[in-house]
Amino acid sequence: MISGVWISAWVYSRCLTVLPKASWFSSYSHRVTRAMNLSFLKSLHRLWQEHQLLGDSANIDFVTIPYWRQAEELENNWSATRNKALTSILAVLAQDPDTGIITYGDTNIRHSHKQQVVLEFLDFYRANGQDNLKYLVFDSQFTTYENLRQLDESPNQVKFITIRRRGKPIVDELNALPTASWKKVRVPCADGQTRLLQVHEQIFHLSGYGKEIRQVAINGHGKIKPALIITNDFEISVKMIIRKYGRRWLVEQEISEQTHFFHLNRVSSEMVIKVDFDLTMSILAHNLYRLLARDLPGFEVSTSTSLFNKFICNSAQVQIDSQTITVLMKKKRNLPALLNALEPFQNLPLSWMQNQKFRLLADSTS
Repeated sequence: MISGVWISAWVYSRCLTVLPKASWFSSYSHRVTRAMNLSFLKSLHRLWQEHQLLGDSANIDFVTIPYWRQAEELENNWSATRNKALTSILAVLAQDPDTGIITYGDTNIRHSHKQQVVLEFLDFYRANGQDNLKYLVFDSQFTTYENLRQLDESPNQVKFITIRRRGKPIVDELNALPTASWKKVRVPCADGQTRLLQVHEQIFHLSGYGKEIRQVAINGHGKIKPALIITNDFEISVKMIIRKYGRRWLVEQEISEQTHFFHLNRVSSEMVIKVDFDLTMSILAHNLYRLLARDLPGFEVSTSTSLFNKFICNSAQVQIDSQTITVLMKKKRNLPALLNALEPFQNLPLSWMQNQKFRLLADSTS
């Protein structure tokens, strides 16, 4: 079962809270290529699809990975956390908003082709045969209107939801609309509450896109200028459009977690391929934590940091004999929830340990 994957990688995911360094870092990094990383991500992607862990939407966003020394071959990229441009490596992450699984990552992004990344991700997603992707959600700077047209004309037409760039004439036009042109909709929020928004919907011909597009202008969310969401889906409800785009912040949350918990902003190389391996491994660790969260009722939306502190960060005694590996965990507040989740997997044979059986039990001491 997919829920048991994280058991065999228990120690592995703990190690990946800090990226590899020193001699181990140099021993692997010169033998890894982008093709290897991509093949690994495709294998994981097939696994997520086979176990129905991917929904019909994907949130995509860029992340800036700073390099703190001199590196002439690197470009300057804007860092939102530092509020300035830094010598850095530009990466992209794609995340499923329903399960939190990160499906794709790439650090080989250059300014000259960054706007093509959305098409590259679509090729990656469809390379595995099973194509249930219906919506791509990203911000206004992610790609061009011309590429939006390519998405619209792709096989199994992909729907996109993004933000339109707001100029003064557009804002003035919206402000001049009569009050009756705006209608009120109540949209569900992440905390289970609802929020009342004012929306104005229209269909118009978008220059650069080359055809008609649907636009939803939103007022009443605390910003001075109205937000302008555009999409090529003319059938989905306005509430669902707002809901899907509103969940795009989840990928930004995952980027923040990659930066702080997995120390993605402290990589020790200016070589993009080495950083690409680090990103690939942190994606694996992140997904293992998400699988762990699915097995823990009440903790499904907990961050990796919270899961680590409550369940993973603990000492234990390990007893190994010819047939069994027994881990006696020290007493801890949330240990009963972990043991309850592990009950179906006790005595699980580990193929990579000569089929020795794995048991996780509570010790008598704290």
